[in-house]
Amino acid sequence: LLRHLRPTSTRVRGLISHVLIPFAGTCISQCQHQQFKTRYRTYGIDGAAHRAALAAEGLTVAVLAGGVDIPYPAGHSALLHRIRGSGLLVSEYPPGIRPARYRFLARNRLVAALSGATVVVEAGVRSGAASTAAWARALGRVVCAVPGPVTSASSVGCHRLLQSGAELVTRADEVRELVGRAGELADELPRPVDALDALTDNERRVYEALPARGGRTPDEIAVTSCIPPSDVLGPLVMLDIAGLVERQDGRWRLTRPRN
Repeated sequence: LLRHLRPTSTRVRGLISHVLIPFAGTCISQCQHQQFKTRYRTYGIDGAAHRAALAAEGLTVAVLAGGVDIPYPAGHSALLHRIRGSGLLVSEYPPGIRPARYRFLARNRLVAALSGATVVVEAGVRSGAASTAAWARALGRVVCAVPGPVTSASSVGCHRLLQSGAELVTRADEVRELVGRAGELADELPRPVDALDALTDNERRVYEALPARGGRTPDEIAVTSCIPPSDVLGPLVMLDIAGLVERQDGRWRLTRPRN
C-alpha cells in the first residue's frame, strides 16, 4: 500500500514503478478519495499504484468507501473496470451506497488489515495516510515511511511516523525485504506430485493398513494402523474423496495397486 504521493513528482513515479513492478504481487489501495481533496490527490497515487500493479500483471485490490456499483471518482470508472476484471473491488457497504466523508476514514482500517505493509511516501500533519498507518500498527502490520525535506509540509507526517518507530525506506528493495520478513514474498510451498504426497499422517497410516488385494473392515484397519477405531472413518472418507479407496460390502479396499 502506497499513500499520499504526488504523481507530478519524478521521484514519485519512479518509486511507484520500482516498488510495484518488481513485486508483481498484490497492491491494496483505494481508488476512491475524498472529493474535498485537491485534484492531484483525488486522481493521484491510488490510481497510479493500481495501474502500476496492472502493468506488472500483479493482483490489485481496491477498497472502496461506497458500493462497488458506484464508480467514484467518475474519472476512475475505466480503471475500476480493469481492476474488476483481473483484481478485486472490496467494500463493506452494500450496492447503492454513495461515498461519504466519514466512510473514507472508516475504510482505512480495511486497507491496513488487507495489506502486508503500509508505505507512506508523503503525508501532512493530519491525513488519511496517517490514519491508515495507525490502523496498520495496531493490527501488527509493517509500517514504512519515506523521509523528505524538513521544509516540506508534505513530509511532516512521514517524519512523525519515523520518530514513532516506522521503518525508514528509500528504495524498493528495502520494502521488498520488510514485506518478505512477514512472509508475503516467501517462495511457494512445493505442491504434491500426486494424491499420496498430500496425505496427512493418519490418512497415510490408514492407506498403508489396507492390503494389496481384498479389503478390511474399519475395526481391522484400526488394529493394523494402530489408530483408535473412532479416528479411522475420517481418514477413510478423505481417501475415498481422493479416489484412493472405495467401500464394498462394508469393507474398504484400494482402488489401485500400491506401488
